[in-house]
Amino acid sequence: MKITLRGVRGSIPTTSPHMSHYGGNTSCAVVQEGDCILVMDGGSGMQQFNLLEGTGINRVDILLTHLHLDHIQGLGFFIPFFNPENDVHIWGPASKTNSLHARLSRYLSPPLFPVQLRDLPCKLSLHEVGNSTFHIGPFTIDSRFVIHPGPTVGFRVSNGRSVFTYIPDHEPALGANGMLTDTKWLSGFDLAAAADLLLHDAQYSFQQYQSKKGWGHSSMDDAVKFASLAGVKQLLLAHHDPAHTDAQLDELFADLKKRNNYFFNYELAAEGMQIDLP
Repeated sequence: MKITLRGVRGSIPTTSPHMSHYGGNTSCAVVQEGDCILVMDGGSGMQQFNLLEGTGINRVDILLTHLHLDHIQGLGFFIPFFNPENDVHIWGPASKTNSLHARLSRYLSPPLFPVQLRDLPCKLSLHEVGNSTFHIGPFTIDSRFVIHPGPTVGFRVSNGRSVFTYIPDHEPALGANGMLTDTKWLSGFDLAAAADLLLHDAQYSFQQYQSKKGWGHSSMDDAVKFASLAGVKQLLLAHHDPAHTDAQLDELFADLKKRNNYFFNYELAAEGMQIDLP
């Protein structure tokens, strides 16, 4: 299972040269094994590459955690959409109010975007998920609703040997007394339990989070605490605040390491990072 990070910024893309190391594109990751390609979220990082060119592969699956703009703004620029030979599947969270097609069409239609979802020339299939388990190629994928404004899921991707958990927008500490330690009731725990690699929301510093509780995002401290409770082997802290420069992120991370004595590996996610899980 090969994982490539295409975007790890939160909320809005950034272009400052002071943010070039960790990257300015919003949430997108690619998971590949053999001829099976999963694209996790459709942030601005999605538009950088022609994923299928020269591969002989004509199917790609897009797994959307939710439909906030920073997670779908790259969809209209995703090159495989515009090839009629391609078979594109979009998996996204179900809602009690509107279908996935209706909600995506709000963005992929005028006046917000010139091309409508129905006019994409590829073979397009949409699938609604909730607390679900489904299979794509060699992967078994579990989705679960997690704490974040609007219908939002996280994903657990397993190939039978390794587990990658992807929860880029999540606030598990939103309880009466902070994060629950009874993991039976902890949001996202089933997705992350004993994962080989967890990519998790860590938008705020500890101090910043105190004035942003309920916004749907985690502090770095809560992200590592969540990973510790879940028993993950490696953690990537992601969804970096758009106001945090590379230097600020390094400073916040160094402070985090001083204050937290965890024995698993954790580091800041960076755009372009590649991880191979056995």
